[in-house]
Amino acid sequence: MYTSAEVAALTPVRRSVEQRVSTPDRRDVFLCHAWEDRKGAATELHDLLESLSVSVWFSEKDVVLGTPLLREIDKGLAKSRVGIVLVTPALLRVLPRESIADKELSALLATDLLVPIVHNTTYEALRDVSPLLGSRTGLSTAEEPMADVAAKLAELVAP
Repeated sequence: MYTSAEVAALTPVRRSVEQRVSTPDRRDVFLCHAWEDRKGAATELHDLLESLSVSVWFSEKDVVLGTPLLREIDKGLAKSRVGIVLVTPALLRVLPRESIADKELSALLATDLLVPIVHNTTYEALRDVSPLLGSRTGLSTAEEPMADVAAKLAELVAP
């Protein structure tokens, strides 16, 4: 169940999601994560979301070997209704180095379609690295399990 603060903060995101036109290859969410998290927390979140019938653009399954990575990411961003950023210690380490995750984050920050998910770190640590992302209201696995976070995201993007 959402808190009243979460409802207030995520309402603009919901409005933006609802306004995006449905297309056959549209994904519900684009999952931005650090490379280091691809086999751990990112896969866990991806699997939980998909088990809740949320279609997820996830580089681990959507980038075919031999294709240009940045172009595939660009297509994934364009086809996704909302972006989620899995904020972990690994992501906080790579963001200052202008990584691929940094490029994804830059594109997502330009929209009202972004929800940070803080996992194994804090919003204070996030604000030290990315004040813009840290200013967005999101969800934290310190406050509730990843399964509950996934359920809230699924409800956010539900048709």
